[in-house]
Amino acid sequence: MRKRKIGRKLSRKRDQRQALLTSLTRELFNREKIETTEAKAKEVSRVAEKLITKLKTKTLASRRLLFFLNPKEIKKFMEQGIVQFKDRKGGYTRVVKLGPRKGNGAKMAFVELVK
Repeated sequence: MRKRKIGRKLSRKRDQRQALLTSLTRELFNREKIETTEAKAKEVSRVAEKLITKLKTKTLASRRLLFFLNPKEIKKFMEQGIVQFKDRKGGYTRVVKLGPRKGNGAKMAFVELVK
């Protein structure tokens, strides 16, 4: 019976899932657009939306949430990335569905930061 737990397991254990989402979120912040499977895209979108909402306060505690980035990337994102979301109340990411992957038919999607 389904117990209404939030989030997807993505066929991984907890530590592997966290590492995957961390690396996908890092790439999303660096490149502003990534291509991945649909389930991973939706999950990364959730994580990124929460992070950006917390980062808009520009406190030391919120900067520490970005420790998975390099110091140069943190500075760049805090100066340029957060500024573009200053007036926005939500919906910082967009998931665009693509066709199936050629190799195994997995549903693919783009995740991008909305400008």
